[in-house]
Amino acid sequence: MIRFVVRRLLQMVPVLLGLSLLLFLWVRALPGDPARALLGRHATPQAVAQVRAELGLDTSLPEQYYHYVTSLLGGNLGTSIQDGQSVLHTFFDRLPATLSLAITALAIAILIGIPLGYLAARHQGRWLDTFLVSGSLVGVVTPVFFLAILLRLVFADWLHWLPTGGQQDPRIDATHVTNFYVLDGILTGEWDAAWNALEHLILPGIALGTMSMAYIARITRASVIEVMDENYVRTARAKGLAPRVVSLRHVLRNALLPVVTTIGLMAGLLLSGSVLTETVFNFSGIGQYLFQAISANDYPVIEGFVLLIAVFYCVINLLVDLAYGFIDPRVRPS
Repeated sequence: MIRFVVRRLLQMVPVLLGLSLLLFLWVRALPGDPARALLGRHATPQAVAQVRAELGLDTSLPEQYYHYVTSLLGGNLGTSIQDGQSVLHTFFDRLPATLSLAITALAIAILIGIPLGYLAARHQGRWLDTFLVSGSLVGVVTPVFFLAILLRLVFADWLHWLPTGGQQDPRIDATHVTNFYVLDGILTGEWDAAWNALEHLILPGIALGTMSMAYIARITRASVIEVMDENYVRTARAKGLAPRVVSLRHVLRNALLPVVTTIGLMAGLLLSGSVLTETVFNFSGIGQYLFQAISANDYPVIEGFVLLIAVFYCVINLLVDLAYGFIDPRVRPS
């Protein structure tokens, strides 16, 4: 197990180096000049040239990439062109907000998607199966930003049931220990702050998690249908085992492998795909800041944030592979 983990971590090195090169070339192919974006359209050519020299943009691309990689190896992701803050510090400062949103979306997707997929499989070919499959298809094809705007319009602007955006009502005097606002409210006993933070997570969590929920439901349905036709399931039923035991121990457990794979992929996508959701709901996380960085041609933030998100994505996939061994010992890594 330890050798497997070390091997996978070593495999991440060339992947991240390759990604850093692609990121470097892609960012510099973006239209616009970060120096002019920083100074404004009325800046003089001399001022623009000075800022480009300060940012190291007046050298050749190979030189820029060399300095970029050496900075990465030294643990320095650079500073933001917009506010002069450390990219690494800003990322981890905003990470709790995005993780809270991603965890909420993933919890919604898992807690609703797996039962719906299992229910559809058990009623295969009937009206309930058709209804659930059609509903999941709608969830897959609905754009996240459209669903986010629709949810905000209906439940926040029209009905006033939930907040329109933000992480927490600024009028609440909350103590922030970990910057996970719900957790902070629980740890400090400020239950009104915890509940308010949870209310702010509901709409963006649903918007971000709906597509993942639909995918998980469809994968669960297909996997359960396949497992129910296996010989060991028929044998378990022939032995007279209780239907609940057969469903949980033999069907659902063996059907979870492809579902776990999907959940792992969705977890990475939720972390990296929160840009539009955070922008619509004014959620101060990684996605919103990355959107601002792209608009401002903030090279260090774009490169640093995407690279760190890729690291999280690789780690999540490693955890998924390790989870296989707990679900099915036959595929336990060595």
